Amino acid sequence: MATNTVVVTIEKPSNLSFPEVNGSDSLLLPDKQKAASPKQFTWVLLLKAHRVLTSLSWVAMTFKSMFLSIKKRIALSDVSEEEPKSRGRLYRFIKVFLVISILALVLEVIAHFKEWNLQMLHPWEVQGLVQWSYMAWLSFRVDYIAPFVIFLSKSCTVLFLIQSLDRLVLCIGCFWIKYKKLKPTIEGEVYDIEDCSSFPMVLVQIPMCNEREVFAQSIAAACQLDWPRERVLIQVLDDSDDGNLQLQIKDEVSSWREKGVNIVYRHRLIRTGYKAGNLKSAMGCDYVKDYEFVAILDADFQPNPDFLKLTVPHFKGNPELGLVQARWSFVNKDENLLTRLQNINLCFHFEVEQQVNGVFLNFFGFNGTAGVWRIKALEDSGGWLERTTVEDMDIAVRAHLNGWKFIFLNDVKVLCELPESYETYKKQQHRWHSGPMQLFRLCLPAIITSKITIWKKANLILLFFLLRKLILPFYSFTLFCIILPLTMFIPEAELPLWVICYVPIFMSFLNILPSPKQFPFLVPYLLFENTMSVTKFNAMVSGLFQLGSAYEWVVTKKTGRSSESDLLAFAERESKSLSEEKISRRHSESGLELLSKLTAEDVPSVKKKNKLYRKELALALLLLTASARSLLSAHGVHFYFLLFQGLSFLVVGLDLIGEQMS
Repeated sequence: MATNTVVVTIEKPSNLSFPEVNGSDSLLLPDKQKAASPKQFTWVLLLKAHRVLTSLSWVAMTFKSMFLSIKKRIALSDVSEEEPKSRGRLYRFIKVFLVISILALVLEVIAHFKEWNLQMLHPWEVQGLVQWSYMAWLSFRVDYIAPFVIFLSKSCTVLFLIQSLDRLVLCIGCFWIKYKKLKPTIEGEVYDIEDCSSFPMVLVQIPMCNEREVFAQSIAAACQLDWPRERVLIQVLDDSDDGNLQLQIKDEVSSWREKGVNIVYRHRLIRTGYKAGNLKSAMGCDYVKDYEFVAILDADFQPNPDFLKLTVPHFKGNPELGLVQARWSFVNKDENLLTRLQNINLCFHFEVEQQVNGVFLNFFGFNGTAGVWRIKALEDSGGWLERTTVEDMDIAVRAHLNGWKFIFLNDVKVLCELPESYETYKKQQHRWHSGPMQLFRLCLPAIITSKITIWKKANLILLFFLLRKLILPFYSFTLFCIILPLTMFIPEAELPLWVICYVPIFMSFLNILPSPKQFPFLVPYLLFENTMSVTKFNAMVSGLFQLGSAYEWVVTKKTGRSSESDLLAFAERESKSLSEEKISRRHSESGLELLSKLTAEDVPSVKKKNKLYRKELALALLLLTASARSLLSAHGVHFYFLLFQGLSFLVVGLDLIGEQMS
């Protein structure tokens, strides 16, 4: 039986339409429709107006408070008088550049609003003095200024890329060390704990000069080093010129000597040569010949008790080893923005630069403290010399030329302080960047005529001195503080985005890797490094050309901060001895000495003020002027970079970044 099949055909009508349900005029959903009354519309307008007024008032109050803060800072601050000669030359150059930039900006603003297109005009069609001046400026700029600026910008860009490549290679070397777990190892057996005579004789030197805040804690840390007492001698090398402070340091040394510590106090009558002269004088003592190694600890450094046991054994079975350098650790790294940014820099210095150079080259710059030297290496290299302000780098270079090897211990850390005020940090950086240029002038003939390999000579001259000590401050100041704002007025030489944005951010990212907790400060770190370039450039020029400020030595101010455990131990020790100290006096003190010691505890502090820094303020105005010119040309990244870089110079120039004096 056949199956019945029914075919159904549906045709789509051409006039079929669907109602609109989403529109505002829909009649299908009358219940959902709400008509806005005039009263509601008025309330919406009033609410929006209130929000706008609130925002405007907040912006106005912010600018007002900022203006009042700047006005107060200018009224209460002292103008910095550091480095008068070198500052005068550079400051005058920046002022002339600033005046020319402001005049050029005025012309550009007039041309922008009058919509001048001088390419379509003939010289006889120019009307007015302003228009003629603008046309003359354009012609002079294209024919004479632009070619020179293009050449200078390309040269600095090449130097920038070379230095970035060097830093990238160092980071790759650091990653390789981490991957392969490379680290210095102790050769041979360690010393016999039961036989004290198996331990070598170690001299511990603590050079200090007017270190009122930190001398007690540094002496205490040195006296608590875990080493046989008959095999170690602690020298407190005091160059202080304050009589009361000398008595306090003598008393501290006497108290530890009474506890059985082998410690001596030395004070020079003729204080020449700064730290190098102090160390040189101490090494001239007759008893130094009985010691094999010398550990150097600055006044604010507090080593752990096992410091000597972690460093000295590396010399055993390694007769070519001249120096063992430990890493610094900072007790006040989170104190303010300035200390955080310093911590980023120094973490990269130790984790990457020192460690890579120590593993692959067995050479790096001695950090001046937290290191142990073989005394024979010091003597073979000529000892401490007073010819530069970087005596630590000087002795390291001379020891390297004599064939001695260095080891860096990244796992051994010594607690110390970072400068908390910008004034102190600025003086420290000036000494650190002028001294290497002095040393380069003096050591270049010795490097060329030395017996080390050509590769080591090239590393010393091209990388250690030229690239990292001369080229780095030169291009960072010239490229980002001079050429970049200049290109805003000379568009023919405009820098590409990768030079001012992508590569610097990537390099800052690499710099911050050793301190990952500081990643939120990536952008402030980039801006601050460019801001510090003016100080480093000025110091580099002073050292290279032997200007007067190159020989300035200012002791870095300390605050005497300690870790919480150190503070608790110190408070417990002081509470036990305070009552006895006030009643009885030591046999080594006279009555006048005790009186001077007790009255010195209440020395009134000198009132200090934050300073104004003219070069930084002038560069801030220059960069902000260039950012205004960039805004006319609708440069996105250029505008924001110049704006924030100018604001960072303003913050530093007003001394708002570090410790704030009341």
